Amino acid sequence: MLFSVIIPVYNRPLEIKELLESLTLQTYKNFEVIIIEDGSLFTCEDILGQFASDLNLSYFFVENMGQGFARNYGMRHAKGDYFVLFDSDCIIPSQYFEILSTAIISGKLDAHGGPDAADQNFSHFQKAINYSMTSLLTTGGIRGKLKDPATYQARGYNMGLSKLAFKKSGGFKDPNKAEDIELSIRLKKMGFRLELIEEAFVYHKRKNTWKSFFKQSFSFGENRINVSRFHPDAVKFIHLMPSAFFLGWMIILFSYFVFKPLFFLGGAVYALWMFLVLLEATLHNRSISVGILSVFTSFSQLSLYGAGMITEGIRKRIKG
Repeated sequence: MLFSVIIPVYNRPLEIKELLESLTLQTYKNFEVIIIEDGSLFTCEDILGQFASDLNLSYFFVENMGQGFARNYGMRHAKGDYFVLFDSDCIIPSQYFEILSTAIISGKLDAHGGPDAADQNFSHFQKAINYSMTSLLTTGGIRGKLKDPATYQARGYNMGLSKLAFKKSGGFKDPNKAEDIELSIRLKKMGFRLELIEEAFVYHKRKNTWKSFFKQSFSFGENRINVSRFHPDAVKFIHLMPSAFFLGWMIILFSYFVFKPLFFLGGAVYALWMFLVLLEATLHNRSISVGILSVFTSFSQLSLYGAGMITEGIRKRIKG
C-alpha cells in the first residue's frame, strides 16, 4: 500500500523540519510526502532540500486558503492509495505506518483517526496542554480513549482516508471550523468505515502561548456548534459538559452573595476535581510542575470551550 502524507504548512518552517526528520525514521517506507505551503510569508522550501535524498517529496505553494482546502489540494495531487494527514507541529513515532497499514487491512478501514501524546522532552506547558486535551477528567477521553473505536471523530492533526473516500466525499468543505470533525461525521453517514487506531498516535508539539491556548479552546467550543449546521446530531451530551462546567462555577461564585451553603458545597466539588487533576497529571508525567500547570490548563480549557459553545449557540439562535 502506498501512503500519501499530506501536510499543510503556514509560516512554520522550523516545525516541518522536525516532522520530516521523524518521517525519515519510519520502519515502513512505502509513502510519499506532499507539502502544501498555504500562502506563507516564511516558507519551508529551503529546508525541504535537506530531505530530498531520504524522502519522496513534493512541494506546492498556494495562495492562503485555510488548512482544510490546502489538504484537499494536496490530496488531489496525491498518487497513493490512502491519504494520511498530519499537522506541521507533529512528530511521528517510527512504527506509525507499520501499525497503520496492519490496522487498515485487518479492520477493512476506509478512514481512521489517531490520538496525540506528549513526548518526554516536551516542555512542562506542552505536557500540561496535552493532559488537558486527553485526560478522562477533562475531555472524557473522546480524543483517543474510547471503548468503541467506531464512535471516534478524527482530528486533522492525525487522520487519514482512502482515495475512494476522498473522491466520493470531496474532502473538507468548511476550513478552519472543525472541518475534520464534519468530514468524519459525513464519511460515516456515507457508509465508510472510520475508526480510532489507538496505537497510531503522534507526538503533538503544540507551540501555544497562554493567550493562543485560551483563544484555541474558545474556538473549539464555537466550532462544535458550527458543525451542527451540517449535522444537527453533532452535539452529544458529553459535548455539553464543558458548558455545564463553565456555568457551574459561575453560579457558585454568584451564590456567595445569595446562598453561601451552595458556594461552599460547590466549591468543594470543584476543589476535589482540581485535586484529582493535580494528582493524575503529576503521576502520569512524574512532575509536580506539570501537575500544577495541568490544573490551570484543564480549568481554562473546559471553561473556555464551554463559553465558546454558549456564545456560538446564542449567535446561531439569533441568526435563526
